[in-house]
Amino acid sequence: MKFISHILILFSLIFFGCSTHKARYDPEHIPPPESSPYKTGPSPSADQKMPATQRPYKIYGIQYTPIASAEGFVQTGIASWYGKKFHGRKTSNGETYNMYAMTAAHKTLPMNTWVSVDNLKTNQKIVVRINDRGPFIAGRIIDLSYTGASSIGIIGPGTGKVRVTALGIATSYSKETQDPIAFKPIDYWTGNFTIQVGAFQVKENAEQYRNKLSKNYPNAHITTFTDDRGSFYRVRIGQFTNLKDAIRFSEKIIAQGFGSAFAVAE
Repeated sequence: MKFISHILILFSLIFFGCSTHKARYDPEHIPPPESSPYKTGPSPSADQKMPATQRPYKIYGIQYTPIASAEGFVQTGIASWYGKKFHGRKTSNGETYNMYAMTAAHKTLPMNTWVSVDNLKTNQKIVVRINDRGPFIAGRIIDLSYTGASSIGIIGPGTGKVRVTALGIATSYSKETQDPIAFKPIDYWTGNFTIQVGAFQVKENAEQYRNKLSKNYPNAHITTFTDDRGSFYRVRIGQFTNLKDAIRFSEKIIAQGFGSAFAVAE
């Protein structure tokens, strides 16, 4: 019976598309820096770091790394769709999947990117928003909602060759239809970044650690975060306008002996 159950599970994974395998993102546990002798608080909440949906994830042994910028993104390949079986379930960004909404799943585009999808056979075109991860079937590049797929004529055949063009995040909407009409590129690479190296429950301990780091690192500072557990004092160093530089710096100081260091947006 166990063997039969395994066969049935495998069958369903193969034939029911991307939403069976949403990328699950658990908040990363960040240990205190080894160089800190002080008691630290819990790791920072995910909203203080890069969005959880921007972290690399692994499905079927394959690692996918979400891209930091959707600007200039164009991709040609096979589109599929998912519908009633997943209606009402959670999508990868935490929303509830609505098969009648104009949404889609993509493996690497930033969440909430609006994309145009052109059916290269029929020349029909739609605009949908990415709110899920997938499809994880070889050769497919995007999974459309039922309504999205129906609008470009791929419900019947099940798949179709399309061109996906990233538009960006919506900045304004039509008053009549509520459809997005203007966009700006999503770009997680540029902004104001720094490196978090510790989080303390006792302010004096955070200040001592900050003072120690200020002798060797620029922009050593403290930010305060408060939730239902209390207040936490986060020690950060460095100042960057590019995420790649911030990540390189965090990797460098970890190699120098920091138990933990990671880039955060400020």
